[in-house]
Amino acid sequence: MYTEEQLRKYPYFAEKIEEEGMYGILDQLTGLVSRGHILWFAQWLIAHEIPFSFAMVDLDNFKFVNDTYGHHIGDAVLADVARSLAERVREFGVVGRFGGDEFLMVNLRDTNYDDVKAFFTSLYDGSVLRRNVAAGDCSPFVTATVGCAIYPADTRNYDELFEMIDKTLYRGKTKGRNCYIIYVKEKHRDIVIRQIARKGMYTTYSRVIRAFEMVPGLRNRLHSVMPLLMEELQISELYYTGRDRVMRAVRNSGVAVPVQDLDELIRNEDMFSDNSLEKVKERSPAFYAALAEREIETLCVVRVSMDGETDGYLICAEPRNRRIWQEAECALLYFLAKMIAARIRIDGETLA
Repeated sequence: MYTEEQLRKYPYFAEKIEEEGMYGILDQLTGLVSRGHILWFAQWLIAHEIPFSFAMVDLDNFKFVNDTYGHHIGDAVLADVARSLAERVREFGVVGRFGGDEFLMVNLRDTNYDDVKAFFTSLYDGSVLRRNVAAGDCSPFVTATVGCAIYPADTRNYDELFEMIDKTLYRGKTKGRNCYIIYVKEKHRDIVIRQIARKGMYTTYSRVIRAFEMVPGLRNRLHSVMPLLMEELQISELYYTGRDRVMRAVRNSGVAVPVQDLDELIRNEDMFSDNSLEKVKERSPAFYAALAEREIETLCVVRVSMDGETDGYLICAEPRNRRIWQEAECALLYFLAKMIAARIRIDGETLA
């Protein structure tokens, strides 16, 4: 992908090309700069006191692409994303492959918070880091999480700079992925990755149980857990239906929309998620119409059931940019649905 002419304009690469040629500099799958050289380039810039922003880009749930479509499609997706990233920074930066589905980006143009923010916002506009990627006879939807820090604004030390992008990337993953985090000292300096990892699903589930059990009545229980769901799932609203198949909103009590064909969407499964709504339109026109009226773009539906008996559904439906529903997010909704089903049988209440 990178040509000798494109890299020679940077003194570091001009010297390395003379020493070892292009073959040793490029990653063979993507055509980006190899791991060693993108890291050495960042260190060279610091040694020469040249400002730049440094970012790590991690494709979300990439294992799903490989497992679903095959590794040949996964390789094609990696190459396509690599090409798109390189094209976006061609005039003012260099992109390298860190390993697997992770990339490193050196941006010599944007070296303050506002400019970096504007740059990454443009990458998430549907053309680079949040889009369907045409590969073979399929088009998997791909998103990414980015962690970024700036030299010398955030630090003058390479090791600290790399630690900052590692922290911010991890923070983005814990916020639900499909986002970018730019290092801000007041927000991120005290982050300890081991402590974030230790929090894990067990702590999240424990918090949900405590909130759910602290009040009586199913509607009150859903209100109680809603702040946690907004934090963990990055959602603005949660909908649900009872046996009457009327879709209601937890926060907005004025929402009550008949969706009688919802069962046709989820059929014999316990969960359904989609980020294009094409299957929803095909299987459940009434439900699709209710979503379209609210400009919904992404959807996750979980069956509330026990012993083969369906009591209703939980519905996450967001009027924002499309997303891939992560496995941990779906598991949290499934866990909540089972708690609701158990409470219906214990208390004799209904979702209404």
